[in-house]
Amino acid sequence: MPKKKTGQRKKAEKMKLRQKEIRSARDKMSVAEFPCNANMECDKCKRKQKNRAFCYFCQSVQRLPQCGHCGKIKCMLKTGDCVIKHAGVFSTGMGMVGAICDFCEAWICHGRKCLQTHACTCPLQDAVCLECERGVWDHGGRVYKCCFCEGFLCEDDQFEHQASCQVLESENYKCKSCNKLGQYSCLRCKICFCEDHARRKGFKYEKNKPIPCPKCGFETSQTKDLSMSTRSHKFGRQQLNGDDYDDEDDDYDVGGGYSGFSYGGGGATNYSDDDDDDEDYDDDDDEEETSEEESDEEESNEETEDKKDEKKVEGEKEKAK
Repeated sequence: MPKKKTGQRKKAEKMKLRQKEIRSARDKMSVAEFPCNANMECDKCKRKQKNRAFCYFCQSVQRLPQCGHCGKIKCMLKTGDCVIKHAGVFSTGMGMVGAICDFCEAWICHGRKCLQTHACTCPLQDAVCLECERGVWDHGGRVYKCCFCEGFLCEDDQFEHQASCQVLESENYKCKSCNKLGQYSCLRCKICFCEDHARRKGFKYEKNKPIPCPKCGFETSQTKDLSMSTRSHKFGRQQLNGDDYDDEDDDYDVGGGYSGFSYGGGGATNYSDDDDDDEDYDDDDDEEETSEEESDEEESNEETEDKKDEKKVEGEKEKAK
């Protein structure tokens, strides 16, 4: 018969299970709940930003820095794992600080556990925005994750990206490898796969779990459960003013990108079929004819004057002889 467990043994096993649940729950935490991604208000400029060692705007140091791993502001451990012992004294401010994380730019307290484990488990190690490609040190806001593709987003582009995340790279819902209808969609690659090409040969799939993408390994979802849309192209000339057609005067205004002789569609050209246009054309023809006659008369006058000058020169030469 197995030995009977004592009360102390049962208590120790419960403690182990509780610690295991706490560690597993930390892996499932969202990025917004980590202390290194918490909200911080600067003491000098009063601007809200992500928890960081120095203010993003005025480069000032906080009066009460917060640890990026455990989230504490005051160290009250009398006998703990502190690297710098402070028995009987509560340490705050710069006396509690031990290092600065290279990834999340937050203070880390002088606890041995925080100093040893935070750099390896920092949730913002690869936190580069998908839209603007900026890291944590380049923008001052908090870091978020897309709820569809689970990619990192900055505070400026989170809404813009999530609004256009469920758009496929292709123009239809067909499988990338064949012409069958894509039943599974990868929200990270933006590609559809059919039942045959979604499952790879020689790979064991777990039951009641989503099929991973054969290209990137991200969990795929069924296309019918998502509001996926395809990529569309809108061809044609962009018109600023639109087309206005009048039946009474038979006039139509065209306001386009290359209207008239102006570039950029600034003005609109008007075309009409009235009699006024014919009269304008006749007036233009008359003006051209009169201008031609005047030019002919001027040329004839110049020729006569040249002939007179030549005759005078010849007469003077004969007199000189």
